[in-house]
Amino acid sequence: MKARNVALLMTAALVVYLVLLADRGVALIGTGKPTGIALGIGVFLLPLLGVWTVWTTWRSGVQIMRLSRRLDAEGGLPDVSDLPRRPSGRVDRDAADAWFEQRREEVEADPENWRVWYRLAYAYDVAGDRRRARATMRKAVELEAAERK
Repeated sequence: MKARNVALLMTAALVVYLVLLADRGVALIGTGKPTGIALGIGVFLLPLLGVWTVWTTWRSGVQIMRLSRRLDAEGGLPDVSDLPRRPSGRVDRDAADAWFEQRREEVEADPENWRVWYRLAYAYDVAGDRRRARATMRKAVELEAAERK
């Protein structure tokens, strides 16, 4: 099953859960008791937070997919297939670090190019630093959006 289909399925399940949760919040508010109303408002805020989280996650995914397709069309997608792997399938740490250093140097040489930021984000991901990978990918998305204008 493609990752997109899994994401759609998980999102649909989450939407069902959020609707049921919102219903519970409305029911608690409907009790008319101060405690029920307070709890109902709190419970009702959770689906709103969930909708915001789903929206921002999907928006980010669509933006990254657009960059990936564009970079693929240009023949510039990063390729780590030749890097040595551990038995777990992950890229060897020393090889990932060396590959990362090359991507970092590319960014230092051309800091306004979204393509090198995309590759640096991928390098962070290969190195296992997901937090920095997400932040770096946001920079790539911003630069690409500015380039399209």
